[in-house]
Amino acid sequence: MLLVVDVGNSNTVMGLYEGDRLLADWRVVTGNYHTTDEYRMLFNMLLKQQEGIQLEGVTGCCISSVVPQMNNALDQACQVTFGVSPLFVGPGIKTGLIIQVENPKEVGADRIVNAVGALSERPGPLIIVDFGTATTFDAIGPEGEYKGGVIVPGIQISADALFEKCAKLPRVELSVPPTVIGRDTVTHIRAGLTYGYADLVDGIIGRMAKELGRKPTVIATGGYAPMIAGVAHRIDHIDPLLTLKGLKTIFAKNEKAVA
Repeated sequence: MLLVVDVGNSNTVMGLYEGDRLLADWRVVTGNYHTTDEYRMLFNMLLKQQEGIQLEGVTGCCISSVVPQMNNALDQACQVTFGVSPLFVGPGIKTGLIIQVENPKEVGADRIVNAVGALSERPGPLIIVDFGTATTFDAIGPEGEYKGGVIVPGIQISADALFEKCAKLPRVELSVPPTVIGRDTVTHIRAGLTYGYADLVDGIIGRMAKELGRKPTVIATGGYAPMIAGVAHRIDHIDPLLTLKGLKTIFAKNEKAVA
């Protein structure tokens, strides 16, 4: 079995594959710092909840991380818990992706993994929108080449900034109100964040599609993808497991080197 782990700034998403079949997946808070022992306990707890799964059944691990201070603890935890050295997505790893940017090392591992996951199921051109702590837009050309993208503050960051910088505005739970024109402050904020963010997403996708020169398939992933896709107009598919699929694909491309 293969354990895949995507460490984001806010959440860590994990999945367990047996061949091409996803046996289980989990989402946990990343936190500021975890020790090797904490990761060992987390792995033990999550896997033991799955009937018929033994720790020794995990024979490979693939990790993408945008939080470098977590990497050493994760590396040690995989070695101690499963007896395997994890494959970290980074420079020198085979992805099959042609990266056409000024400095390929600047592209986040999560964005590379998303692109690989999308291309494993669909041809280019593609636009991938990942609603994470930051919202990222990635453009994939018709030949599967990574052309670059856009980064904007995530919707939760925007909501937090509004509360922290405007003394009289309350913190609100994010949800889509039934109308854009609200009749109270909470609805005003919710409408601005959700409908405003959806229009931002549609606008950037439109501009990117124009530069690509062909109509792309637009795939959304990340925690807020279902909410924004419900009010945006240019998102074609929602795939909450896109990153896990990409990690599985990358591990397969590098399996002989890992072994």
